[in-house]
Amino acid sequence: MKVNSWNGWDPLRHVVVGRADNTVVQAPEPAIRRDFPDDGFPLGTYGPMPAEMTAEANEQLDNFAELLRRRGIRVDRPAPVDFNQQVSTPDWAQETMSGCMPPRDLLLTVGNEILEATMSYRSRWFEYLCYRPLLQGIFKADPHMRWEAAPKPRLTDASYKPGFWDTYNTLPTDVQLARVRDYDLVLTEEEPLFDAADIARFGKDLFVQLSFVTNRSGYQWLKRHFPDHRVHAVTSTNTHPLHIDATWVPLRPGLVLHCGERLADAELMEFFRRNDWEIVEAVQPASWDHPPKLSYCSPWLAGNMLNLDPNTLCIEEKEVALADQLSGYGFEIVPVPFRAVGPFGGGLHCATFDIERDGQLEDYFPHRYGRY
Repeated sequence: MKVNSWNGWDPLRHVVVGRADNTVVQAPEPAIRRDFPDDGFPLGTYGPMPAEMTAEANEQLDNFAELLRRRGIRVDRPAPVDFNQQVSTPDWAQETMSGCMPPRDLLLTVGNEILEATMSYRSRWFEYLCYRPLLQGIFKADPHMRWEAAPKPRLTDASYKPGFWDTYNTLPTDVQLARVRDYDLVLTEEEPLFDAADIARFGKDLFVQLSFVTNRSGYQWLKRHFPDHRVHAVTSTNTHPLHIDATWVPLRPGLVLHCGERLADAELMEFFRRNDWEIVEAVQPASWDHPPKLSYCSPWLAGNMLNLDPNTLCIEEKEVALADQLSGYGFEIVPVPFRAVGPFGGGLHCATFDIERDGQLEDYFPHRYGRY
């Protein structure tokens, strides 16, 4: 067993697949408010996800894990805890935790290092506990593994802008986009905050999306932590930015997929083009005439896919148009039933965290442009 992964497309050898067990609709907190009035959880209510939804999501997660094993990939799973309990630190108390379906949110592999992100929700502060048995085992098995954890944040009220959610969703789209562009969102710069899923790995270059869960201080911390990498802060035309892996998706060297409704800034687009990358605009996702209950994910979760190697993509089975589009670029498409997993925190990429991929550190961007 070894830790080695520099990007999202080298041949996958070892991966973690999340679990839906014990997931809850989170209690309100400064960073987030869940509001599902049509599904039995109006604003201010919280508690376990319905048992039948949890069972269906776990069935799809288990089947996906078995699919990967049949392809010769080692699969590990987290150890869920009781997420429906109050947790606290000396600074705050939070009525619930969240879950451990999306390991990608918490953990990042860069080379032989596994990094635990800060997390920005109080309900997710203790989520690292679900992965500690696994990480301890890897640490013992691989003498070259570097196991790091970003500074655990205090998440006091000073880390959040008071009243943000009382007004933000009432603002016109152009005002929301201006606030995204200027990074005037729910997090302050009181302390470094970031989710691992806001980081896209392209070898020597790491692209960090500023979002509802990742602030400029978090980006600066990452830049200092990885001095041998070029670490870039990016935004897109997304009024509700949350994780980069359905917006700016690396497919293989020279090819990146982007969400047509969340265009990257022009300077980033030009930087990729000057380095001979083709930017593919994803087709519209499959229509969600009946979106899953209790889901906070957008239809663009369609782009949240898992690369098994530079020529093989796992895509949600209902995203036929996207599969056809990418098969036109020579990819083998592996359709995976995964729609039931969305309400538990995301898609195929969110639900996985790669520990080992064949490959080494490469520089895919020899030409600089603008601030990049």
